[in-house]
Order: sequence, then structure tokens, then C-alpha cells
Amino acid sequence: MPCAICDGSGWKTIVADGVTRVTRCECRRDALVARRLQDARIPPRYLRCDLDNFITYQNERLLRAVDVARRFALDFPVVSRGLMLIGPPGIGKTHVAVAVLRHAIGATGARGLYYDTRALLRDIRSTYNPVLNTAEMDVLRPVMEAELLVLDDLGAERLTDWVEETMSLIVNTRYNERRPTIFTSNYEDIPEEGDLSSLLARVGFRMHSRLREMCEFLEYDGPDYRDLPPNAGAEDLYKLWKGQPKRRLPQKATGQARAQARQAGAARAADKVDLKWTGGRAGS
Repeated sequence: MPCAICDGSGWKTIVADGVTRVTRCECRRDALVARRLQDARIPPRYLRCDLDNFITYQNERLLRAVDVARRFALDFPVVSRGLMLIGPPGIGKTHVAVAVLRHAIGATGARGLYYDTRALLRDIRSTYNPVLNTAEMDVLRPVMEAELLVLDDLGAERLTDWVEETMSLIVNTRYNERRPTIFTSNYEDIPEEGDLSSLLARVGFRMHSRLREMCEFLEYDGPDYRDLPPNAGAEDLYKLWKGQPKRRLPQKATGQARAQARQAGAARAADKVDLKWTGGRAGS
């Protein structure tokens, strides 16, 4: 059905200071936003995610993460860094990340994109199938060029040379182009290089260096939202959080990750880390 204001033309007449002129009708913007949301690959389960419907409770680090995410969403696209949401499974990291993505698209019409990291790597691998008429860049280009990208569950894929090279290409491209990215990960950002359950061991030292420069790290814990009864509220979450032991993933890492962890310590000691950001070394 044509728009009642512009009759489908995309233009509407307005009067300003006694002067009649035409301007774009809101229906054009609404149609653009709807198309961009559809193209963002947000899974059906998360289509209604919003920061206003995310249940919070008296957890200082959780509240800070949500507050930073909300400011990021309101400031986008005028943001200097992305976000890295870290914590155990089920604490709402994906909800928060997708809520920011949806808000950014809705407010600005930006080209946003969501990808689970394992699904992204699977889609890239599928381009190597000679039966399929797709090229690697058909998958990579939208990921590298999205104005806002959410990469969910970083570090879940076993670190191999191919995984490291592929993810480094994506991260480095977005790093160099200063395109904001929101990551989530179950792996803690532990400073000890030898901890094999750390984010460093799961993504490799080079990418970890980029991530520290690109993103504000927001780490928090809490109960698993998926285990809650339907009518649970903030008080129930708080009680569960206070009553549960600290949740951590088991230590799993490949021999390559161990070697990278050792190399990380040597590289830091030698102070040879140059991130190639405009202006030289990180922090300069």
C-alpha cells in the first residue's frame, strides 16, 4: 500500500518560513532501515533484543558494561573504539551486542552485520567447494566493509594457521579502516601468557594486540539467563549470582596456542610489538 503522506513517491511537501519545498518522506528511511535490519543476518532468536528489555541486577561490572554499550549505541557512528564483551556462557553478551547493532541500524540506517565466528569460518570454507559458485571475497567483503560488525563467540574455533590468518585478515582490515566492531567471547582476558584458557591463547598474540587497541574490554560474570524460570526478575538473578561459584571454561588449547603463549611473553619482553596504527606504537 502506498504511503499516505507521499503516495509512494518518496517525497513530501513541507512549509518552512512561508516557503514551500519538498523533502524526503520518512517512509523512505523506514524502508531503508527495514532492509538494513533484514540484511544484518541477526538470528530470529535475537530479533527483539534491546537494552531496555535486558534484565539487569546489582552487579557492578554488568551494569557498567550495559552503560558503556548504551553510550556506544547512542554515539554511533561517532565512536573511536569498538567493544569486547567477555564472560561465561549465558550472561547476555549476545543480547547486549545485538541490541547495540539494532539500535545503530535503526537510528542511522548503517550497514550492520552479525556473524557467529564459527558460522563465518564455515561460510568461508564453503567457498572452497568447486561445486558452489561462490568466491571467498563474497563472504569476506561484507564482513570487512560493514559499518558496524558483531562477531559473536570469538575464540570458540580451534586455533589453526588457517583460522588465525583468516581472522587476522578480517580484524586487521577493520582495524586499519577504523571500522568499529563488537566482539563477544567466553574466554577471559588473563594477563598471564601461559594460561591456556585465556583469550590470548585462543586468538593468538597478534590478534590480541589488535583487539586491545580496537576495543574497550568489558568483562563480567553472572548466572546463566537460559536456566532461569520464565518469570524470573532482577532479585532472582542477584540471588543466583551471589550463590554460584565462579564459572570458567576448562583449559583447552592446542600445541600451537601453547607456543603462541610462550612467544607472547618473549615479544613483550623484547618490546617489539608495533601495531601499525596511525601515530606508531600502541599507546603513543
